[in-house]
Amino acid sequence: MDSVEAHVDATAAVLGLRIPAESRPAVLRYFALAAAMAEPVMAMPLTPADESGSVFIPVEPAGQP
Repeated sequence: MDSVEAHVDATAAVLGLRIPAESRPAVLRYFALAAAMAEPVMAMPLTPADESGSVFIPVEPAGQP
């Protein structure tokens, strides 16, 4: 079993998800694709200048106590 299969199986078990046998090949292909795309993104060095300037400030909906 390769690391993609092991990760998918472990994650599905933790989340209580059942992956139907007919869907498993597609799930494994998609996960491998996502992992391959994540490698170059995670390798990109970031600096404080790369931080988003957006700040989320929650507010109560109108009419709510």
